[in-house]
Parts: sequence; C-alpha cells; structure tokens
Amino acid sequence: MHLNEAISFRIRELCQQKGWTQYQLSMKSGVPQSTLSTISNCAFPSMKLRIIYEICEGFEIGLEEFFRSPVFDRENLID
Repeated sequence: MHLNEAISFRIRELCQQKGWTQYQLSMKSGVPQSTLSTISNCAFPSMKLRIIYEICEGFEIGLEEFFRSPVFDRENLID
C-alpha cells in the first residue's frame, strides 16, 4: 500500500469508528470537504503534515494515535 492510500484508509477507518461522514469530519477539523475528498480518492502525491494534524484535531486524537495503525507498518508500505 502506498502512503497516500494508507492515510486515506486510516481516515476512513476513524470516520467509520465514529460514525462520521466526510462532511462531519470537515466541520470538526476545519479541513475543506474538497480536500478530504481528494485525500479519500488518493488524488494527491504528497500531503502537508499540517493537514493530518488538523484532521487529528477533528478526531480529538494526537498524531501518534493516528499513525498507530498496522497500515503504517514498514512491511505494509511500498514506495
């Protein structure tokens, strides 16, 4: 899995756990829904850590909790 796919997967996973839509995450995080849609579609080559931080703020979690997922294990990521 590429890193952008892992980030997209993790965001969808956290939304699912909270029962949120992209719109609800957008409202809670301040990240535009269009940006969340771009992330969800893996239509970005890279992403600023600031956006991930704002998404984490919306979920009320820290960056460490966001990245504490098997999808980010080295053996699960490809270049």
